[in-house]
Amino acid sequence: MNTMSSDLRVNGDRLWSRLMDMAQHGATPAGGCNRQALTDEDRAGRELFVQWCQAAGCEIRRDAIGNLFARRPGREDSLAPVLVGSHLDTQPSGGKYDGVYGVLAGLEVIECLNEAGFQTRRAIDIAVWTNEEGCRFDTAMMGSAVWSGAMELEDAYALTDRSGVSVLDELKRTGQLGDEPAKAGPVHAAFELHIEQGPVLEAEQLAVGVVTGVQHMSRHRVVINGQETHAGPSPMALRRDPVMGLAECLTLLYALAEEQGPDSRITFGVLSASPGSSNTVPGRVEFTVDIRHPDASRYRALLAGYDSIVQAACDKFDLAVERHCFWEAPGVSFDGDCIAAVQGAVEALGYSHRAMVSGAGHDACNVAGVAPTSMIFIPCEGGLSHNEAEAITAKQAEAGANVLLGAVIATAESV
Repeated sequence: MNTMSSDLRVNGDRLWSRLMDMAQHGATPAGGCNRQALTDEDRAGRELFVQWCQAAGCEIRRDAIGNLFARRPGREDSLAPVLVGSHLDTQPSGGKYDGVYGVLAGLEVIECLNEAGFQTRRAIDIAVWTNEEGCRFDTAMMGSAVWSGAMELEDAYALTDRSGVSVLDELKRTGQLGDEPAKAGPVHAAFELHIEQGPVLEAEQLAVGVVTGVQHMSRHRVVINGQETHAGPSPMALRRDPVMGLAECLTLLYALAEEQGPDSRITFGVLSASPGSSNTVPGRVEFTVDIRHPDASRYRALLAGYDSIVQAACDKFDLAVERHCFWEAPGVSFDGDCIAAVQGAVEALGYSHRAMVSGAGHDACNVAGVAPTSMIFIPCEGGLSHNEAEAITAKQAEAGANVLLGAVIATAESV
């Protein structure tokens, strides 16, 4: 039977129960998750997802970078499918919902359609992208980047964690190395449902964000080299202390962000000094700089300002400096038809909403390079994410999944 009811809704209790079950893999004492890419915990989470998908009648595929795909066949399988999904890996002290919510909401859409006895015209694929977080292997959105052609497979294989273990080693060890090419096939439309990871929707008391694009962003590694010396006998004015250069950089870079307006983002996520002795002036300081802005011209101004500030600060204190951009994701504008499908679903459901640009990078950025794509946001408590205290409500999760259901049906039934 292929009669579609406009009042079809997901099973919020089942979705919430699965979110809690998935959170047991890599569970932390503080209530979050540590399920980093290609660890045993990640493998266990993926295996649980596969079990659920197979029980729902899905066909499972795995590609050469470990991306998982679960397909619900359509009435006309010669047509390009509709793609949904996100990721299951987390930060070392991550929450229960970042990424995993979009994956399990995709499965809930399929469960809902199964129970309604409705087979969509186009097939529906759920994607689980490998190493989205980029915390263990230092390239965010890695699996979708390889799949979309934005990154070479061999470059991804060669990435190593801090212990020197490579992506290829761990794909093999965890049984996630698939036999399908890691290359995008035809996709009619793609949707990624995600928590906002910011405070806007909650502050405005809105249920849904209709995401129109993603801001420009990049990550940079800076190494400042000075000279180690004894902390006691060495006068401050005669030192070549890389921390002095660091301090100058931090002050001026924060000021630069303020100059470029409230949408600017500069973050120093990793800072280390060596040799790491309390009574030795460090000889080397290393830190990372994450730079973001939704406006292309202001983003370029941030990049130019960062470069000149770091160089000038190091010159001032007679310090050698090395700078390297190790990751960049240009801003993305999502597809108008996909945005309209989300907007139509939101309006049909009567949820409060607003259009917005994502402040965080997502696999949808890479998918948008090869297929029409858009995203859906729901609020998260306090805008908090990448934190064990990350929280949403079951009602919020259900609302976002209903929007995804509506957008998927509309596009999966389209010509």
